[in-house]
Amino acid sequence: MDIGYFGIGIGALTSSEWLRPVAMAAERLGFASIWAPEHVVLLERYSSKYPYSTGEFPMPTDTPFADPFTTLAFVAACTSKIKLATGICLVPEHNPLVLAKTVASLDRLSGGRFILGVGIGWLAEEFQALGISFERRAQRTREYIDVMRKLWVEPKSSHHGEFVSFPEVQSFPKPHNRTVPVWFGGETPPALRRVGEYGDGWIGFNLLPDEAGAKIKRIEEILKANGRKRSDVHLAVSPYTKPITRDDLKRYRDVGADQVVLLSWRPAPSVNDMVQRMEEMAREFVEPAAKL
Repeated sequence: MDIGYFGIGIGALTSSEWLRPVAMAAERLGFASIWAPEHVVLLERYSSKYPYSTGEFPMPTDTPFADPFTTLAFVAACTSKIKLATGICLVPEHNPLVLAKTVASLDRLSGGRFILGVGIGWLAEEFQALGISFERRAQRTREYIDVMRKLWVEPKSSHHGEFVSFPEVQSFPKPHNRTVPVWFGGETPPALRRVGEYGDGWIGFNLLPDEAGAKIKRIEEILKANGRKRSDVHLAVSPYTKPITRDDLKRYRDVGADQVVLLSWRPAPSVNDMVQRMEEMAREFVEPAAKL
């Protein structure tokens, strides 16, 4: 089983003085992936409900959130093996042609290490600030993914849909490995359908092993109904803020998880303290997981 590391590009980890040693430590310690979230803007006042708490965003809204693609490009230059992932990219907030170029460029620069972790967004006020409709964002996301997959593999592409339309165009460079894996975040029935119908993977948040097992079983049912195999997707789970022990790793594996992504947002007084915590996390989880 693999262990991922979640939470770069936030707070102190928007600084190169912190990000470089943390990224290098993640690779040295055997973490399989490193994740950067996305918010273009946050707001002090909002009525939207954050899905992984009582409804409130779990940190001050003036917390620095770096652009995840810039952050991961920096990490790509500091590392050589660890997978780089958005956790998650708010795809419907982007122009799909521009995003396809950004993703392909990052994947190419990293030697094919990029995973596009995708979500449809929860903060309606953020969409409003960007001038983008919050309604039908799931349908917009699906069309945008279809468009990007075309641009990544076809020498010439055109598209005429509900949300985007363009005549024959060319988009280069292409990704390192022809295309880029798209993993969907989310735990709701529609989110699980996205994984089973057209995703390459899943990142489920705030789930203990039993909770993850029920979601994974549903994904497997959707895969079968769509003529797809379990091996077509990579399923990752994060306990997020819920505490786990090393004994839980076997439980995650037994319910079908391929990777557990661990959160590290607790402030550290220095980058050395943060790296020390990562070393403790590696002893507690990365090393035991490698033996499963």
